[in-house]
Amino acid sequence: MAPISVNIKHAGKTHDVQLDTALPPAVFKEAVYNVTGVPVDRMKVMVKGGILKDDSNWAKIGPKAGQTFMVIGTAGELPKAPEKPIVFLEDMADEDLAAALERPVGLLNLGNTCYMNSTVQALRAIPELQVALGVPSPNSSSSSSAPNISGTLPKPLRDLYANLSRTSDAVNPASFLNVLRQVNPQFAERDRRGKGTMVGMGGGYAQQDAEECYSQVLNSVRDVEVPDSLIHPGVIGGTGGQKKKFIEQYMMGEIRRELSSPESPDEAPTVTIEKIMKIECNINSQTNYMHSGIMSALTSVISKTSPTLGREAQYTQTSRITRLPSYLNVHMVRFAWKADVQKKAKIMRKVKFPTTYDAVDLTSPELREKLLPASRRLQEIEKERAERRKVRKRTKNAPAAGDPSTVVQDSITAGEDVTMASAEPGNVAGGALEDEEIYRAREKTELEALVDPDLRADVGASTTGLYELVAIITHKGAAADSGHYMAFVKKSVFHGPPPTLYTGPAANDAGTTNPESAPTRTADSNAMEADDASAPTSATITSPTGIDQSKQASSDPYAYEDDEDWYKFDDDKVSVFPKEKLSTLDGGGEDSSAYVLLYRSKEM
Repeated sequence: MAPISVNIKHAGKTHDVQLDTALPPAVFKEAVYNVTGVPVDRMKVMVKGGILKDDSNWAKIGPKAGQTFMVIGTAGELPKAPEKPIVFLEDMADEDLAAALERPVGLLNLGNTCYMNSTVQALRAIPELQVALGVPSPNSSSSSSAPNISGTLPKPLRDLYANLSRTSDAVNPASFLNVLRQVNPQFAERDRRGKGTMVGMGGGYAQQDAEECYSQVLNSVRDVEVPDSLIHPGVIGGTGGQKKKFIEQYMMGEIRRELSSPESPDEAPTVTIEKIMKIECNINSQTNYMHSGIMSALTSVISKTSPTLGREAQYTQTSRITRLPSYLNVHMVRFAWKADVQKKAKIMRKVKFPTTYDAVDLTSPELREKLLPASRRLQEIEKERAERRKVRKRTKNAPAAGDPSTVVQDSITAGEDVTMASAEPGNVAGGALEDEEIYRAREKTELEALVDPDLRADVGASTTGLYELVAIITHKGAAADSGHYMAFVKKSVFHGPPPTLYTGPAANDAGTTNPESAPTRTADSNAMEADDASAPTSATITSPTGIDQSKQASSDPYAYEDDEDWYKFDDDKVSVFPKEKLSTLDGGGEDSSAYVLLYRSKEM
């Protein structure tokens, strides 16, 4: 049946509206909203038999052409035409589509290459690495201005990350894989059992250890320098022109090992300082928690010849960390050599790992003294932020806290005396919350005063000793030379704020896989840049159903802090992994067990 023309009377005005009885009443209400500005949830349309409901039957109402319906309700702001042109998903380019869908893409398995795929995905949790590599932003069509990086592997890794950010389909990592096998020949080992045959490559490649691949990839990019965009201007002048290496600054710590023998107390302890890229969590029959396994690995007993006793003696090696990097790698030692079967076997014991880790207990007394003031205060601030989020959620639909008229009106209704101060703008009445930005600025100033100057000047060092878990590599199976590897990356890595970029050459070129991570030009580590009015406007992204996909939670720039879910990367399959299931990765069987954990330092 063709639509009929009816009249709508509201606030003394009459409007002509088309009514299609083949469509539900909700569609008609939407048309009424478009001409009257009365929101659907506050609208009452008077029809035959009472008020029009969403499940009302048009056949019983029997509307006729030219009939007038009365509308009751307070009008709000009339809907405006979209400021940006509407673009449907099927009409978008691959780069725009990838940005619209937001969900990251996976990597094709080329035959026992899950160890490499999980490594590449886990390293995406380090956006500063992509800045150092010069990964172009998704909306850039050329990487000609990328920094000149040395080494064989960094360039293919940069290209792979660029491809991952510019498509909505799984990426073939063949180019990166070939270079990886050239640089590290152990990953070109053939499968003697004849499994994992790769089509067109003359035979199958053997399964490899993801932790070994993770370490080798990091070693292969050790010559990549820290770009000036990641260094605070106040620090650049003190480097003496010597470029710092990214891996050394952001992912390597220092550890002091003290070797002494209780059998020879007169013998002076031997102290050595080493650089480390990971800390190990030893797993034995008593290990239930990651922290206890790490502490066990930091204290060990070895046998060696004593120069003072002239014989073999027992020595105790005590290790403590003297520098904590921004990114802390934890290796769960789940594979051990079994002499009776002459092969590596998997330790399936369940070991719980935290999503927030306090590494201060692992440090030397000197470093602990520098970390504690900012560390303890940051923990208190995080509790205060959590409480504020709860309050804001409870009062989300309440009137604005800073509206003086609301405060005065509520007081009059309650019969209370009203003072002039309570009605003045800017005063927070009744314990109402201030804008979150005010709290954050105050917290930033307070924490900056507590950070030790030596730690602040150390580029890429943790200034708090507090870490949050951002990526996990897991192993599924019972044997070390088989099974399946997967990666899990926290969603906030992709949808949270980008790393702070300062003025410098790389600030104009480098980007990250996050479409929102356009290089900034601010020296404020917590500043949130407003949209540049002079920048070209992008198209509004709309799905085939007409839903605007470009709307972000811009009203709350800290909404990502509430998103504790993860992305699960199972080769080319990417899915959302709820935070409630994270404990299933503790181990305890042949299912996926945490093998490599990547923690990011919590800063201001």
